[in-house]
Amino acid sequence: MKRSIVFLFMLMSVACMSQSFEGTVKFSMKAEITDPKMKAQMEQGMQQLNDPATQAKLKEMQEKMNDPQMKAMMEANPQMKEQIENALKMAQGGSAGVTSMMPTGFVFKMKGDNSLTIMEGGMMPMEVLHLKDKSYRLDRKNKTYSELDAGGPPTNMPQQPKPQVKITKTNEKATILKYNCTKYIATVTEKDKTINQIFWTTTDIKDFDMKSLAKQRMGRGEPMFYEGIEGVPLKIEMTMPEAKMIMEVTEIKRETLNASDFSLPAAFKQTKGMF
Repeated sequence: MKRSIVFLFMLMSVACMSQSFEGTVKFSMKAEITDPKMKAQMEQGMQQLNDPATQAKLKEMQEKMNDPQMKAMMEANPQMKEQIENALKMAQGGSAGVTSMMPTGFVFKMKGDNSLTIMEGGMMPMEVLHLKDKSYRLDRKNKTYSELDAGGPPTNMPQQPKPQVKITKTNEKATILKYNCTKYIATVTEKDKTINQIFWTTTDIKDFDMKSLAKQRMGRGEPMFYEGIEGVPLKIEMTMPEAKMIMEVTEIKRETLNASDFSLPAAFKQTKGMF
């Protein structure tokens, strides 16, 4: 599920390539665990997290983070440090902490060939700055950045079979904000596992060209957007065996943005990152 979230996040982070749109687009995001077994495991995990003995061990682990050797190791990898700190915070928060691990939305700022995408909420705060043909993950807390490689796996890695994708255009219509939308169903099959994605898209927005994304690739070669789907997605529903996730646009605001928002901060240090 985490991979699917990052996939959608990266999809939107490059959505402005070759666009004339300038402004801000906001999406809300909701995720629900639907698999009974996974639900039971999460409930059991919550009970264990709320146990006083477990909370005491977590407190001890947090204190060890101040050990000079551990501190030096964490400082050498700011992204890992941030993830461990967020995981500890989530665990110490019990059931409320587990609920807060999921992101609540995304904000996309677009200007020319550049974009800034901000993940809101969740245990892994993330910003992606896309500058023409390169993308960078920004860590504002630690003042670092790392380049993201969307060119697929290294050539020495075994090539995985590409997922099979079936696109179905339906006659179902909906209005999202003020735009008329058509429902498309993308059925993605990979290793006997099926993920159903529903795209509610509109052709009313003329300064987005999502067709260009059908030729773009990320990760192991997955398309950024599927051929056969017309228009701009304003709502995306993803149903997996374990969970269901919904992203929906809440605001589209055309505005003039500062050019300084679309450049690598001069004070930031480059790191290898975690991707």
